Amino acid sequence: MDASADSSPLARVGGEPYTQLPRDLYIPPDALEVFLEAFEGPLDLLLYLIRRQSLNILDIPVAEITRQYMEYLALMREMRLELAAEYLVMAAWLAEIKSRLLLPRPAAIEAEEEDPRAELVRRLQEYERFQQAARALDALPRLERDCFPAGAELVQRETRRPPPPVSLTDLLAALREVLARAELFGRHQIRRETLSVRERMSQVLERLDALRFIPFSTLFRPEEGRMGVVVTFLAVLELLREALLELVQTEPFAPIHVRRRG
Repeated sequence: MDASADSSPLARVGGEPYTQLPRDLYIPPDALEVFLEAFEGPLDLLLYLIRRQSLNILDIPVAEITRQYMEYLALMREMRLELAAEYLVMAAWLAEIKSRLLLPRPAAIEAEEEDPRAELVRRLQEYERFQQAARALDALPRLERDCFPAGAELVQRETRRPPPPVSLTDLLAALREVLARAELFGRHQIRRETLSVRERMSQVLERLDALRFIPFSTLFRPEEGRMGVVVTFLAVLELLREALLELVQTEPFAPIHVRRRG
């Protein structure tokens, strides 16, 4: 046999090939353990055996289930696992149920006596309900696993928007609109009306409030005609000149509001 045929490395560690086993290599017998199934108790193991074979939980074949249960316990012993006492108690209980089913009983006693499997079925059903409830709770969103709290610092910012100044052009444009509406209430009867600017100034001040703005157009009464509009406009100009009124406009070409200065 050619010696080159056996020159393939057994392993590579850090990129370096090893063709011979180290002399100080020691592998403990328990270095590798494989867990195929993990059961939380004897009832969990019984439910697993019943579900694997699609058996009816209300009509358990005790002999077959007991045989499979004992095979699993034997496997645990081979793997040198320490059996819990409850597993051994369940094995004894299954053996008792099996023996009670095999023993002959009189017909009268058999009709009155409860099925030996009834208590086991009841405990298995109750354990299954708890398992379903536990799975439903585990499926709910969990903080720090499925959802994470988030927060942000709210910065208090106070924004002040100064109103744009009202120019004479804006006042004339508002007057033009008022005059256009006043034309709709024009009268053909010619009569001289006595309107006083000073009296209209007093009337305007009485209508205004120092705490609330009102539209500039509401100061005019179109039914008074062109003369009434002009007198009211002159009264407003006089009050502005005497700093008794305050005009504001939220944006260009927006309606003008007026209020009495406090």
